[in-house]
Amino acid sequence: MEHSTAAVRNPKFWVPSLYLAQGLPFFAVMIVANQMLKSMGVPNDELNHWTGLIGFAWVFKPLWSPFLELASSKKLVVVSFQILGGLCLGGVALSLHTPFWFAAVLTMLGLVAISAATHDIACDGLYITSLDEKGQAQYAGWTGTFFNAGKFFTTGGLLLLAGHFEKSIGVVPAWTISYCILAAIMVTLGLYNSWALPLAKNATSDEHNAAAIARTLWQVIIEFFRKKGIWVSIIFIILFRAGEAQVQSIGPLFLREARHLGGLGLSTAEVGAVYGTVGTVAFVVGSIAGGYFTSWLSLKRAILWLILAVNLPNLAFYLLSVFQPSELSVIGVALSVEMFGYGFGFVGLILYMMQVVAPGKYQTAHYAFATGVMQLGFVLFKLFSGDIQLALGYRNFFVWVMICAVPVAVLSQLIPMAARPQEDEAEAEGQPAASSAG
Repeated sequence: MEHSTAAVRNPKFWVPSLYLAQGLPFFAVMIVANQMLKSMGVPNDELNHWTGLIGFAWVFKPLWSPFLELASSKKLVVVSFQILGGLCLGGVALSLHTPFWFAAVLTMLGLVAISAATHDIACDGLYITSLDEKGQAQYAGWTGTFFNAGKFFTTGGLLLLAGHFEKSIGVVPAWTISYCILAAIMVTLGLYNSWALPLAKNATSDEHNAAAIARTLWQVIIEFFRKKGIWVSIIFIILFRAGEAQVQSIGPLFLREARHLGGLGLSTAEVGAVYGTVGTVAFVVGSIAGGYFTSWLSLKRAILWLILAVNLPNLAFYLLSVFQPSELSVIGVALSVEMFGYGFGFVGLILYMMQVVAPGKYQTAHYAFATGVMQLGFVLFKLFSGDIQLALGYRNFFVWVMICAVPVAVLSQLIPMAARPQEDEAEAEGQPAASSAG
């Protein structure tokens, strides 16, 4: 059994390194790259267009996820893509020194994203396969903690380092060093995990081939879109991210923007100090609190409060844009409030996908598709966030972001917050499905 393989080495030796390697490239592409491009003088609209398009790798990953079962083991896939991801991060650093640096950087960031998205599939599969239910529950908190440790390191420590070197040796060398460090860490994690991870062998049979997998994937897609109310659920998931995606994209750039242009004029290092450190801690605390709150109240009764928690703290950005404080402590408190609310409320979207969208015959696969829709919501609003900000200015942009919460708040009170009855084989044959509440 696979669990006996996991028992060879205590999960404490591999769960942290596994999920740290999941978080690092994601934040390096979706958040840190924006800061690098901002330092290189790329306008807000252009950089968000490109990093948003790159984010589609995480949207479409469910489409190739079944084919990873053709590898001999999940460990092989995980280690291979950790090392490949590290090499591509190194490619980002080298690309900064080419005459066509912008196109080269975007190409390498795209390869990092594809590699990271593929790694995510095998990473979660290895975790689920290698641990029994008790072990999965025991280490569930570790997965989120070390994934967010990747955010703490990239948006905190790495930005502090890049900011220091920007002042002393210049922008290009600073970001070359930063992405080389990321590359070295990812390759090191890959080598370490080649020793630490359980094998997590994939099943082999005559039916386990690309054609059979393609047929199953097609059936999974059909069943996903046959779910009752699925299009309403898709709209809800996308709208849930409307305000949050725009703030996560523009907020850090607003902190960097010159004060005469409506920003706060912080340095790269100062953004790292307030956004990646206290902000990340506030996010983690908020996530834990949001989980307990929803467990106590139930998703149906908690969902409106969770949506408000995600969006109301964006008022902090509006106030920052109005008063433009210079004290780093004041800015840090405001961002902590925003990040706490983001973490607290985002739990609602995760539970909605787990409890309302995913249940059914292909629960795991349909949850993966729901997370793809969730990422689609982020990417769509990220794509146009720069254009909206340039059109409205920072102050009015943050008003717009709060208005974006209204549609999803209203929709949350009109749609079911429990799994709908599923059509079974009896119904497919013409017999009515049993009715149930929900």
